[in-house]
Amino acid sequence: MKTYLVGGAVRDRLLGLAPGDRDWVVVGATQARMEADGFKAVGRDFPVFLHPETGEEYALARTERKSGRGYRGFVVDADPSVTLEEDLQRRDFTLNAIAQDEDGTLVDPYGGARDIEARVLRHVGEAFIEDPLRVLRAARFMARFASLGFTIAPETMALMRDMVASGELDALVPERVWQELRRALASTTPSAFLSTLRACGALAVVLPEVDALYGVPQRAEYHPEVDTGIHQEMVSDMAARLAPGDARIGFAALVHDLGKALTPADVLPKHIGHEHAGVKPVIALCERLKVPVDHRELAVMACREHLNVHRLAELRDATVVDLLTRCDAFRRPERIPWLATVCEADKRGRGGNEEADYPQGRELVRLHEAACSVGARDVVRDGMTGPEIGAAVQAARVSAVHRARQTGG
Repeated sequence: MKTYLVGGAVRDRLLGLAPGDRDWVVVGATQARMEADGFKAVGRDFPVFLHPETGEEYALARTERKSGRGYRGFVVDADPSVTLEEDLQRRDFTLNAIAQDEDGTLVDPYGGARDIEARVLRHVGEAFIEDPLRVLRAARFMARFASLGFTIAPETMALMRDMVASGELDALVPERVWQELRRALASTTPSAFLSTLRACGALAVVLPEVDALYGVPQRAEYHPEVDTGIHQEMVSDMAARLAPGDARIGFAALVHDLGKALTPADVLPKHIGHEHAGVKPVIALCERLKVPVDHRELAVMACREHLNVHRLAELRDATVVDLLTRCDAFRRPERIPWLATVCEADKRGRGGNEEADYPQGRELVRLHEAACSVGARDVVRDGMTGPEIGAAVQAARVSAVHRARQTGG
């Protein structure tokens, strides 16, 4: 029995990145032997165990044979005779198919270290095509590593196109699509996720509402990049810059302009009412991918309100309070800084605006704080009914916003 460190921990060390979770593969062992040594079995589809002291994952070396469609259609063999090289061969990309033994020596039968040095994402073998999830994983790794100069090997991209053309991605379940999308949005370059999927044809399969934005023109005086799809890539990257690792803000930024894909051709390049037209496809996308409620609510809010925030200075005091009320901002005050950040990403995610100031975001937060300073106890008088109390609170909040605007920031 011999144990090796594998996967991301080895890869990230070679890339000079901070180490994450450590995973181990065990060669020459059985489940009975692992349990006898105190390991706790946790794997459902294949034998994985938790170390009795560190809690780290240890998996028996295994091979996989395709037995059906989708990413679950595999027969797993974890016999003690399975070698380390055979286990590494089943992995997705060469940079993930490197092991390290106890004295630090690398076992790298498929050239992963060489590909890391060359900044190339390359599949390990032809078995890559058997798992449709690997198309999304390739895009997600690009979202994480594009900033380091990584590209996808041409032969890997060719396989990804073949997988899309074969319809294999139709077997992906919504939860797995969302999991990969969420991790991509929390990465440094979400645009690489979108562009990678689009390059192989997968974006139209998993995110057709986003794919539909490409090629849709916008007014050049507001959007020098013109193409709405390119604007969306820029917005996603700006959201990642403004709120690193925050997939909730990243998702709202991703879908804020879906309504532009629905603009009639005779209206282009204007997009009148796109903020309202976009709400329906945002909701449909969220329902299809089973997006968490908090992500969904912020996404709908950002889609509906981003133009209002951009022109905040033009809104009447009462209209500002109405906006805050629609966002449920008096019960959920944390939403307003989130909304401000998404809107800033939209404004700065366009050609020439990357370093622009966005005072509207700060002003929205400030006016919200002013409105929140007023409560029912400040305005309630004896004998008031429910509707009267509501109207009094509303009027007091409008007055608070007015005073805040008069005094300035």
